[in-house]
Amino acid sequence: MISRRALLALPALLAATRLKAAPLWEDAAARASGMDQLHAILVAQDGQTVLERRFRGPALDRPANVKSVSKTLVATLAGTALARGEIPGLDATIGELAPGLVPPGADPRVPRLTVENLITMQAGLERTSGGNYGAWVSSPDWVADALSRPFVAEPGTRMLYSTGSYHVLGAVLAEVTGQSLLQLARARLGDPLGMPFAPWVADPQGYYLGGNDMATTPGGLLRFAEMIRLGGSYGGRQVVPQDWIRESFRPRTRSPYSGLDYGLGWFLGRSQGSRFALARGYGGQIVAVVPDLALSVAITSDPTRPALSGGYFGDLMALLDGTILPAARAA
Repeated sequence: MISRRALLALPALLAATRLKAAPLWEDAAARASGMDQLHAILVAQDGQTVLERRFRGPALDRPANVKSVSKTLVATLAGTALARGEIPGLDATIGELAPGLVPPGADPRVPRLTVENLITMQAGLERTSGGNYGAWVSSPDWVADALSRPFVAEPGTRMLYSTGSYHVLGAVLAEVTGQSLLQLARARLGDPLGMPFAPWVADPQGYYLGGNDMATTPGGLLRFAEMIRLGGSYGGRQVVPQDWIRESFRPRTRSPYSGLDYGLGWFLGRSQGSRFALARGYGGQIVAVVPDLALSVAITSDPTRPALSGGYFGDLMALLDGTILPAARAA
């Protein structure tokens, strides 16, 4: 049994622990401030915000383009659709869920592509990202274009990083729910998390771009990370099923670029013995969750500049690995 004296001393002990960690968080802030591409960094541990700094770019209460962090958000929305029975399972196919999206003359494998194939980017279709992106978003029908590309791998085998896969997934979600991706994001993530979503680009058919260019605030990103860390719960409300979070963190494939494992919308790795889940967007947009340290991180950066694994993204990972994680362990 804990003595009354020990209970009375607990607040002072906790305060002393926070003071011990505070200089390390200041070290993290100082290091982040020297990265001219980094706009804002927010860190929470044990449910408390321990670092919140904006160095440049939009104000913290203004939506920022989170680029391909959008993929993780759309994957999470797919998890809510599964929980509601709008999608019966990860093995449900495009042909079953939204046959009207399958273009005439498509390869017979297209209607058999599953929700899991799209989320893990293992559809096998030629990528729409990278050098193909401009032509794809200039096409008159983004869904049809993505699904009419040649197969370069069998579905369910290689990870082929492609925004087109997530755009198709977003269109499927719109079809099965009867709501736009913007409406879904606002209702199923925005409202429970206090996470505003500004309208973003839509294709010629009116489907909001799935997997890129969503915009929300840095604080919203941090609350999203906290919800994920807490097993899908936030503010006493189950926002996303706990089973979905568990499945999201199970490796299903591997990125050929970073070498990180990939689950359901999350890159997965290990740093100094701690497992982490990472959402990553062009330019250096980051959401990181480190469950065993009760740690959540949100970083926004200049969305117009590249962030390669051997460049700025590598610098961000070094910041996480060399400064943020040690501060969290000291807390």
